[in-house]
Amino acid sequence: MDDLIDELLGDDLFFLRRDALACGLGDKALARLRREGVLHRVRHGAYTRRSHWRSLDQAGRHLLRARCSVRAACSDVALSHTSAALAMGCPVWGIALDDVHLLRLDGRGGRREAGVCQHHHSYVQEDLVMSGGILVTSPARTCLDLTTITGVERALVVVDHLLHRGEVSKEDLLRRRRDMPYRPGSLTTGLTLSLADGRSESVGETRLRYLLWRGGLPSPVPQFPVTTGDRVLYRLDLAWPELGVWLEFDGRDKYVSYLRPGESVVDVVLREKRREEDIARRTGWRCIRVTWRDLADPGRLVARIAAALAGGPVAA
Repeated sequence: MDDLIDELLGDDLFFLRRDALACGLGDKALARLRREGVLHRVRHGAYTRRSHWRSLDQAGRHLLRARCSVRAACSDVALSHTSAALAMGCPVWGIALDDVHLLRLDGRGGRREAGVCQHHHSYVQEDLVMSGGILVTSPARTCLDLTTITGVERALVVVDHLLHRGEVSKEDLLRRRRDMPYRPGSLTTGLTLSLADGRSESVGETRLRYLLWRGGLPSPVPQFPVTTGDRVLYRLDLAWPELGVWLEFDGRDKYVSYLRPGESVVDVVLREKRREEDIARRTGWRCIRVTWRDLADPGRLVARIAAALAGGPVAA
């Protein structure tokens, strides 16, 4: 039985009910394998090994459901919206992963069924690309689509990420937007594109820039270079050169990702402190440090940054 299941799963690690029936594995056998903990039903008529399902995070489970949905679709489709963003490796902070999003390529009307939302919007050939062996909407089309189903801050995270990776340009986004007809939910598309900046290197930096804009504070310069001669010594997450202030975002993985062989997290913290002191000595500027916890209280954070920009204390 294991050999048959492995053959059905193949490299994709899932199979459809119709594939099982064609191999002589009926509904009663599938139900028994689920009860015994061998199989997990990914969605209606699609299965994977339970051990594989349990090994996946939320994004991985969404992508598995998405691949099952593409294979089970009765018409040609491409992953779109959130599903396309995940397939391209984008962070999808704050965006619900309940529904798989598909773009119908047959020109017929869209529909929504359990866990799958099929969209029927018009498209051109440049809107479709292959990613990880599956057809998805292009980076530009994915960015524009996302602005129609979620808020500015959430969509901005994906747009900044794809801009930073160089997979799309601001010019591409603006051109494609001009070519696309009006769609419900697109009223904030222009705002999202105007705020987008590929110099942001993380979800936290993008969210900070959005928060500063919402709070009416001066726009900072992302990844501001501190130089000596023609050599860049440091890059600052966000900076206000005219005000003599810079901001560093201490993300969840920052100190772990900066670890060098043989170092502890304490070593990284001390090295970061020396870095901050050297930047302050060279520039005469003051540093604001922000964490994910700070982002949970935006009103307080904006007030703190505003005070620092006005010459007040920079500490929390």
